[in-house]
Amino acid sequence: MKILVINCGSSSLKYQLIDMDNESVLAKGLCERIGIEGSKLTHQPAGKDKYVIENPMPTHKTAIEMVMAALQDPEHGVIKDTSEISAIGHRVLHGGTVYSDSIVVNEDVKRVIRECFDLGPLHNPANLMGIEACEAAMPGTPNVAVFDTAFGMSMPEKAYTYAIPHEYYEKYGIRRYGFHGTSHKFVSAEAIRFGGLDPETAKVIVCHLGNGASVSASIGGKCVDTSMGLTPLEGLIMGTRSGDVDPAVLQFIMNKEGLDINQMLDILNKKSGVYGMTNGISSDFRDIENAKADGNHLAEVALDAFIYRVVKYIGAYAAAMNGVDAIAFTAGVGENDKTGRKNICSSLAFMGVEIDDEANNVRGEERVISSPNSKVKVMLIPTNEELAIARETLALV
Repeated sequence: MKILVINCGSSSLKYQLIDMDNESVLAKGLCERIGIEGSKLTHQPAGKDKYVIENPMPTHKTAIEMVMAALQDPEHGVIKDTSEISAIGHRVLHGGTVYSDSIVVNEDVKRVIRECFDLGPLHNPANLMGIEACEAAMPGTPNVAVFDTAFGMSMPEKAYTYAIPHEYYEKYGIRRYGFHGTSHKFVSAEAIRFGGLDPETAKVIVCHLGNGASVSASIGGKCVDTSMGLTPLEGLIMGTRSGDVDPAVLQFIMNKEGLDINQMLDILNKKSGVYGMTNGISSDFRDIENAKADGNHLAEVALDAFIYRVVKYIGAYAAAMNGVDAIAFTAGVGENDKTGRKNICSSLAFMGVEIDDEANNVRGEERVISSPNSKVKVMLIPTNEELAIARETLALV
């Protein structure tokens, strides 16, 4: 069975075609600048060179048609026709309070995705466009929505409720949802399997660290808390997002600078995080590391603050779960920054966490990086959201 995985952004579309018999990637690619001048498709068949097509893509429908053509291309394709594709799995940002699991798309599912446009204004409209484009290009082929918020829907009420008037939850569904859910679900399950932990009772903390960053706590693979909230803005310091901040800061800056709320949220989402803390050096943690090495004080403070915030969340979640069996690092920074992992774990010595420096000298490879004496198993588990979406799709179709 071959499953096509689609991840639509507002002006981009990532895809992978996966053979589920052995979970191998047959082809993958990226459509860039959809609806913008200079559109291009980069198509990568397994074992072959990249194939780039520069062609106008006014809509996601055009992009999907180009993807289908690339997959069937006599020279660069990997299938003879689209009938070989059994199903299409879509990453969908927000399912609101309605969906706590992945689901085969029907008109009601599309209605809910549309009703969540306010909760996911950048992603949900694009996700729906991707679904409808696939329906038009491949009528009759099942589409599955895999919601980024689904993992967080198992949080208990005490964890997801904001301390604001309850009427706002009843009226608008304002609560903590959490994001990076597909990654957290995949990595927590893989940590249990790889670490030989009890699948029913294992207490796992996953640190998804990258330009977007979040921490989750789960027991037996079920989320009990996660650092992102109504939107991905809450929680850790990120590349350009502020993470946790006193709401009164917004009012203070807005009054002083004459800003409206949309301008203020744009600052918190796009101009804050380590980018803002370093006066605009970069949102890329590698650039911040280089600036720190050159003696830049603000870069040093930004990295220290990032590590500090991660440590605080791990400590809080260990307390909330009354213990922790494993900590798993994943995503761009989590998988590749051995110094960051070491610094985080050094602050967790009080919990009996002990890193093995030799084992920790690794990038992007599944491995236990704690010493045999460590009371908590620490692992590096590369995330694979596309495979996770394909597995969810396979289970439903």
